[in-house]
Amino acid sequence: MHTSELLDTITKNSTRPLLLAGGTVISMNAMLGDWEKADVLIGGDTIVGVGPGLLTAADDDGMIVIDCTGRLVLPARADFTATGATGTLTPGERADIAVIRIADPNGTPDGPVIARARHLDILLDGGQVTHYDGRPTGLARTTEEAEPSAVAADHPYVGLWVDQADFLRQNLLPDGRYDEARGDRASAYTGRYWINGTRIDYLDDLGFWAYGEFQDGDLRHAGYRLTRR
Repeated sequence: MHTSELLDTITKNSTRPLLLAGGTVISMNAMLGDWEKADVLIGGDTIVGVGPGLLTAADDDGMIVIDCTGRLVLPARADFTATGATGTLTPGERADIAVIRIADPNGTPDGPVIARARHLDILLDGGQVTHYDGRPTGLARTTEEAEPSAVAADHPYVGLWVDQADFLRQNLLPDGRYDEARGDRASAYTGRYWINGTRIDYLDDLGFWAYGEFQDGDLRHAGYRLTRR
């Protein structure tokens, strides 16, 4: 089935089970382990099954099959250092899943920037396909649309945050932008930020994403512990 036809089938048949078939599955669950070639079955917003052999029931159960051969299938939120919150591909868990296309070091005719941007092949948010073939499906906002909201000037997290050595100085501005100095480098990093509860997400002007967490009056970010100044 052609890519556009398959995506159309997915969007028009939201009640049918979805099978990510034949990928290298990284479950992030020590009991389940990983597989070089396996399947992940999604029903609604939940992971129903994971492992080899699920494809054999595709016709019986009316699954929509997405061929993930040559791709990595892993939780959309994964911490390989085991120091932070992470998801797993465990049956019963919410289906937040990323399918990653293996990088082509030589790029494509489109050029290396386009090739790198499309390494994220498929993204599922609660079982809903928000990215397909490296592009937003229209069910998720793009980076350009994800404008930061202004934060009240008296918000408890707005202001200057400094690490213990006075090396990293991060200023969270009320317009939803940050300005981070490092050592004698003023404005070493600048970009947008979003605060959700005690979590902060950053989108740097250079293009990378990062995050931090507010804990016990400190801001934990990139291995640093910062306090309000």
